[in-house]
Amino acid sequence: MLGVVPLLVLVGDDKKSVRAFERTVDGRMLELFAKPDASPLRLVDAETGSLWDFTGKAVVGQLAGRQLSKITVLNDYWFDWKAYHPNTTIYTLGAR
Repeated sequence: MLGVVPLLVLVGDDKKSVRAFERTVDGRMLELFAKPDASPLRLVDAETGSLWDFTGKAVVGQLAGRQLSKITVLNDYWFDWKAYHPNTTIYTLGAR
């Protein structure tokens, strides 16, 4: 989540392409999981079992044809980001 917006961030099969979406449809938040061994990438939503593709579109199932709202993504290097945003706060999970 970013604030109150539930997000989905995906990295493409090429390991370079990045996309982000708001993961709500008709006001309900979806839980999306990568389908194991799917190529190209496919996601399954826990609520309906619909299959979603890398474009954020449901391709099979109850929500087929529905589209997640796209969120603009900037794929950048940390050193570049830090130079322009020096007050960025970094959060880490657990001790390392």
